Amino acid sequence: MAAMAANLDHRHRAKTVMTPEPDFTRQHREYWDQVAPSLDHDPRIRSYYRRRLEEIYRFLIPPGMRVLELGCGQGDLLASLQPSYGAGIDLSDRMIDRAQVRHSRYRFVQADAHTFDLREQFDFIVCSDLFNDVWDVQQVLERAALHSHPSTRLIVNTYSRVWEIPRRMAEGLGLARRMLPQNWLTGDDIANLLYLADFELIRSSPEILWPVRTPLIDTLANRYAVRLWPFHWFALAYFLIARPRPDARRLQDPVVSVIVPARNEAGNIAQIFDRVPQMGAGTELVFVEGNSTDNTYAAIESEIERRPEVKAKLFKQPGRGKGDAVRVGFREASGDLLMILDADVTVSPEDLVRFYEVWRSGKAEFVNGVRLVYPMQQKAMRFLNFLGNKFFSLAFSALLSQSIKDTLCGTKAIGKRQYEMIAANRAYFGAIDPFGDFDLIFGAAKYTLKIVDLPVRYGERTYGETNINRWSHGWLLLRMVLLAMRRIKFV
Repeated sequence: MAAMAANLDHRHRAKTVMTPEPDFTRQHREYWDQVAPSLDHDPRIRSYYRRRLEEIYRFLIPPGMRVLELGCGQGDLLASLQPSYGAGIDLSDRMIDRAQVRHSRYRFVQADAHTFDLREQFDFIVCSDLFNDVWDVQQVLERAALHSHPSTRLIVNTYSRVWEIPRRMAEGLGLARRMLPQNWLTGDDIANLLYLADFELIRSSPEILWPVRTPLIDTLANRYAVRLWPFHWFALAYFLIARPRPDARRLQDPVVSVIVPARNEAGNIAQIFDRVPQMGAGTELVFVEGNSTDNTYAAIESEIERRPEVKAKLFKQPGRGKGDAVRVGFREASGDLLMILDADVTVSPEDLVRFYEVWRSGKAEFVNGVRLVYPMQQKAMRFLNFLGNKFFSLAFSALLSQSIKDTLCGTKAIGKRQYEMIAANRAYFGAIDPFGDFDLIFGAAKYTLKIVDLPVRYGERTYGETNINRWSHGWLLLRMVLLAMRRIKFV
């Protein structure tokens, strides 16, 4: 970790640094020092906007993370995120004094966001309404990069340029605090600055259409209308979520765990042992047998005994459904990279190498197999199932704001660290998912993992019958759409 920080530090020191002008820094420090005591008497009309920002950030950042906020003010947003370790940076001494009194369990430092150095790394870095008020956004982002590890998420919200004139009118009416001259940046402006500072944009979204507490109207406007055309053009705030641009050279080869849920698949077990490749620093097979009516469990036991050179584990599934089996396998896996392989081998086990390479390169944190790109073998998928998969891929891509071209392909890969974050916060979605796919897809989307679709060839079964029922499982998928609308899209 220290070596990575040193490499980052060297890289960023080589860049041109545009130091803020002394007058700019002094004026802004004095301005926020004057604002600080007035917060005790802030009109209630301004408080709704801040509460709504807190709601959005709490949705994006699970509790128990290491969080850094730049431009933290009196620390209320940082504290609302319930971090295991929280640190705040602000230019104003008086703001820092207030933050330390209000939220003494967290660390607050008076420093300039252009030049600070805490010599620590964080899971999330927050810049809330900061970029409108700094001298050089790129330089602030480069300082943020020094405090990032490969999985860090940088979350930015900034005023939309559409609201520049309404904001000035509100200042004149006393509804908004008079501010110093601002940087009115577009989303494209910030996306370009993120790129220049070696961050990769993952997702952006308009937020807060109605910034005043008005029963029913604010809910309809800020949870629903702002997500839809043409209302999203008039949003007050714009959120952007980014991660450090991946560099595979700094990553270690992981141990890979391949989880194989197996129910009535006795005839496929031997070829799974034969065909699953060795990857990374080693590969283990984790079989979870799902109360089969054939001799699947005995077949796995026999292959494990016959092949002592293969690292393999076998567990009896305690519950029902593939989702339960996947969760058991992930819990018992010892690898740093977790993969799922369906025991029907309709997706070639040899393709797991491609999933490994995409994840290992840093291009993706969650690799989702897609069966709907290449032509399939004639009997691989029934026509109505194919149409259903197409429909749900379009629906979920729109709802999750990331491409999910195939929701039910059983082959996936995710880092164990990312999975543990999803699992720790699983209660948010509940235990509705019997497939195991949506547990991961929804969690990856909510916590803004970089999701990449990987096309694979889909073949016919050579043993046994499918465990998918097109009608009952199709109804479950519709329930999943409704869940995604309620818990991810319109929040």
